[in-house]
Amino acid sequence: MKLRIGIAGVLLLLLAASGLHAQEPAPPPVSDSAQEPPDPQLKPNPLDALRSFEPAADEEYRLGRGDEIIVDFSGRPEMQAKLVVGPDGRISLPLIGDIMLAEHTRSEAAKAIEAKLADYYSNMSVMVTVTKYTSNKILLLGAVERPGTLAFDGTPTLLEALTRGGLVTGTNKIGQIPERCAIYRGHDQVIWVQLKELIESGNTLADLRLRRDDVVFVPSMAEHFVSVLGEVNRPGAVPLSSSSTLATILGSAGGFTDKAGNMPRIQIVDPATGTTRNVSFKDVLNPVRSSEITLKPGEIVFVPRSGFYKATYVLERLNPLTTVLTMAMLTGAL
Repeated sequence: MKLRIGIAGVLLLLLAASGLHAQEPAPPPVSDSAQEPPDPQLKPNPLDALRSFEPAADEEYRLGRGDEIIVDFSGRPEMQAKLVVGPDGRISLPLIGDIMLAEHTRSEAAKAIEAKLADYYSNMSVMVTVTKYTSNKILLLGAVERPGTLAFDGTPTLLEALTRGGLVTGTNKIGQIPERCAIYRGHDQVIWVQLKELIESGNTLADLRLRRDDVVFVPSMAEHFVSVLGEVNRPGAVPLSSSSTLATILGSAGGFTDKAGNMPRIQIVDPATGTTRNVSFKDVLNPVRSSEITLKPGEIVFVPRSGFYKATYVLERLNPLTTVLTMAMLTGAL
């Protein structure tokens, strides 16, 4: 109960800070002031961040591109269809044509087909069965022996992915358990896992369940990183060196997407303090101003979508509870 009260308190502080900031005039090109650091006593347990991030054990599978399925029709065995969900997420059936099934559960897919058939058949019952899970993939990157895309028949887990990737290489010994690794989900979520500590303590969260299309990144022990998220072409971890600038970091992330607009205002979030700096892209292009923008390991560089700029990305882009827990996890991760 105390933990829940503590989390609620942090959320209220952050939401209040965001609301006040939104009423103020537009911030200057570079501002090192943002929210007040959250009270350390209210910091939630990092393990709760992992539990919040992990999908439920009984979460129903959702169809993906490339999955092979069988569609059965009650009382009409001659209509049975063996299909592959196309790259556009659709299948095609006689009479009704194309149907979008990607991200549908099996029961949702069956109901979608039944609805399309209602104009031709009354009370037609449909059953969808997955015969091959080809879309259930994650991407493993970083200091591993065999980086790349991994496919899973069932729910992917962190330890299974790392084992299949050959564990770590480079400055680490082959077969050595990584101290930590990061999991990126979509363009705006990241969480660091203190893997070695979890394994040595016997915590089952070391084998965290993953979601399809998650990116698992294992850093080299000799390198430091920042996370680049939002409207960039290659969101994820970017190495940070003494010569790194915000411009080179953004370039390493593939530059902006079209949704970022021409002159985005970039946000730099420090999870260790909960503060956010707002940087104009004009300052990134200005050699003098750019040299004044410093980055620290563990910070998050976020490029918002054009027209949707807010005070901090964490309150706008993520579920608030997950956001605060993720920030707390990052605080102790790097």
